[in-house]
Amino acid sequence: MSTRALVLVHDPAEGRRHRIPGALVPALATRGIGHDVASFVDGADPELGGHDLVVVMGSQESVYDRTVPWIARELAFVTSAIRRGVPVLGICFGGQLLARALGGTVARAARPEIGFTEVDSDRPDLVPAGPWMQFHADAFVPPPTATEIARNAHSSQAFVAGKVLAVQFHPEITPDAFDSWVERWAADGGASGNGVRERELDALREAVARNERRSTGLCERLVGAFCAQHL
Repeated sequence: MSTRALVLVHDPAEGRRHRIPGALVPALATRGIGHDVASFVDGADPELGGHDLVVVMGSQESVYDRTVPWIARELAFVTSAIRRGVPVLGICFGGQLLARALGGTVARAARPEIGFTEVDSDRPDLVPAGPWMQFHADAFVPPPTATEIARNAHSSQAFVAGKVLAVQFHPEITPDAFDSWVERWAADGGASGNGVRERELDALREAVARNERRSTGLCERLVGAFCAQHL
């Protein structure tokens, strides 16, 4: 039986959803891991059955925003997956959701992080030091039962707990994945609502393209180490 991942994304547009996982897709595929992309945002209830791994992607919503109806359902789903012993990788919002599921906290960060940064890692075999793409205004505090394994001057950057790995950065970033973000922002009225001035988009896009080869390699290492440990 083939191994399969369920990738949860948070974009209402079907046409953008399959672009969001970016570099995760080839990193999974080289290990013979197929994937399905699903979302809670349009009222659907994705099913865990038949999946050996869950990946929770980023979102422009905040995990503590009680006015967003799908967050509670996705939190319950992820909590159930953890209890059933399914490996879960959480990215940015996904990492914050895992923090909440395991008893940690999430709040507004002292300052947003946007762009590529280095991180200090205690487990470079699992989470290399980077540079990693950052795009977040919230930050998690790891749960009491977790072990923080990466951080920088601004926030915790990664923790592990059992078969869970949560990261605050975006290992999946590629130029096309970034463009899917920009298209979402444009559909919602522009990038400024996400902390980016329109004139900064070209510089960010250029940085993503310049770092693509390195970013893809780092993503490959992270996914490879996580899958080797838990699948």
